[in-house]
Amino acid sequence: MLEGLVTESLLVRISLIALIPFAATVFGSLIIFVNYRFGEVGLDFGLGFAAGVMIYVTFVNLLIPSIDYGGIVNSLTGFAVGVALVKVLDVLIPHTRLIRAPGGSKDRRAVARVVLIALAIAIHNIPEGLAVGSSSVYSLSDGFAVSLAIALQDVPEGLAVAVPVANYSKSAFKGFLVGAFSGFTEYLAAFIALVAVLDYEILTPFMMAVSAGAMVYIVIHEIVPEVFGHEHDEPATLGFFLGLLLVMVLSSSGYV
Repeated sequence: MLEGLVTESLLVRISLIALIPFAATVFGSLIIFVNYRFGEVGLDFGLGFAAGVMIYVTFVNLLIPSIDYGGIVNSLTGFAVGVALVKVLDVLIPHTRLIRAPGGSKDRRAVARVVLIALAIAIHNIPEGLAVGSSSVYSLSDGFAVSLAIALQDVPEGLAVAVPVANYSKSAFKGFLVGAFSGFTEYLAAFIALVAVLDYEILTPFMMAVSAGAMVYIVIHEIVPEVFGHEHDEPATLGFFLGLLLVMVLSSSGYV
């Protein structure tokens, strides 16, 4: 497959490689049709797994290659920009305050939780898509590896978006649509990396570092508080280490 993409344009490469995590998100959303009343323990385990994969990808497949190729100053600047970018989005979209608003009705709290999870996933799908796109510009094999690793954690993420929507709306189909749409936003974000053609040697490692910083912020600020806020610390921790170890084994075996 990769050999056939070598002669293709960057647009075609990104279009095809970014389909892998998009398909994984759709698959995770499809699980909602099996039984959409999944418990918090399973979801926290899945999101912990996603966090473990993201941490590995951030440092091994994004930040370290960015430093090696673009230098420490360029990479640290990009990393800081990535953190700041998601922080700004976090402030502009006050989803956290919605869920913590006191005195709300039960329905309002349910809607707030749906908004919280859906927006949090949508926000961090941007750097995930950028990670796939920028790594594909940097190296075809790296782009494929990043897309596979992110696809692993997109399955529980797709389900994590679909479940609260389905539970509130009483419609598994609506949950699936929202979950699948979150994957589509990630797919579109991958094309932001095409900006790198303006200055390949500077912008490619810079954008890899931007996506690394954004993903670290998302893990620390969004996923960790979410999974460790339900008294299911052990399943979430187990999921984290399983995700980290699995992608590590796959990487050492040449699959990721």
